[in-house]
Amino acid sequence: MSHVAAEIASQPACWSRALESRPEGLPEPGERVAVLGCGTSLYMAQAYAELREGAGLGETDAFAASAFPESRRYDRVLAITRSGTTTEVIDALRRTSQTPTTAITGDLDTPVTAAADTVVDLSFADEKSVVQTRFATTTLALLRGHLGLAPADLPDQARRAVDRELPESALAAEQFTFLGTGWTVGLAHEAALKLREASGSWTESYPAMEYRHGPVSISAPGRVVWFFGEPPAGLLDQVRATGATVIGSDLDPLAELIRAQRLAVAVAGARGLDPDRPRNLTRSIILAQP
Repeated sequence: MSHVAAEIASQPACWSRALESRPEGLPEPGERVAVLGCGTSLYMAQAYAELREGAGLGETDAFAASAFPESRRYDRVLAITRSGTTTEVIDALRRTSQTPTTAITGDLDTPVTAAADTVVDLSFADEKSVVQTRFATTTLALLRGHLGLAPADLPDQARRAVDRELPESALAAEQFTFLGTGWTVGLAHEAALKLREASGSWTESYPAMEYRHGPVSISAPGRVVWFFGEPPAGLLDQVRATGATVIGSDLDPLAELIRAQRLAVAVAGARGLDPDRPRNLTRSIILAQP
């Protein structure tokens, strides 16, 4: 079994542990918060920002760490970094000297520990694989729990996602479009990234209401449109009219992401690829300093 396959299967236990934890330094109700990340961590930041602001707990913006507007005023900056070494994240935290900062990381023995005021230790969800799975989802499970927005049975739903059979039509598809609404847009982006990273698949992702504004043109028989959460009214019929395979689920959207992760590994295997060694990628992006 690949590292990434084993890490995907371990997510129910990781989520349970995260939901039982009570870390310090996470945003409090009413704080104006910026959430930073790169790649997968950015998509988790986007999902969290939508959830927090949608719950009326405070203005929350998500940024790629390299695009953080330092001139804006926030009550807290929250950074998500599995490795604790990503250059853009570390630089953004070091430049944020007048605002309290918190970092969620999988490795305490890294520069992020010194760069952030408070560090949340998720080393139990750290990974050997380059392709991120359980650290990202465990981070979002933790944050949802802190917001009071995690279903009580979320780890059980994760177990069902680990065990549920993957659709045969998806295993043979030539193209994938992932769609979400609200906080699940970030999950759609992350699902698309997992298929690209692990299997080199042609994937796209959008807010579901944007699908009609161009992306529908590539949907066709032999291709997949995958919904995270409830599809907008009328959109299912439009997708089916293209001949594309429609995938959805009764699972919580975060649990549904596990199925997309599993599909990425399965497609990689079918193509003779090693999902632990994705093309052109490394575990952390560390840039040379000028």
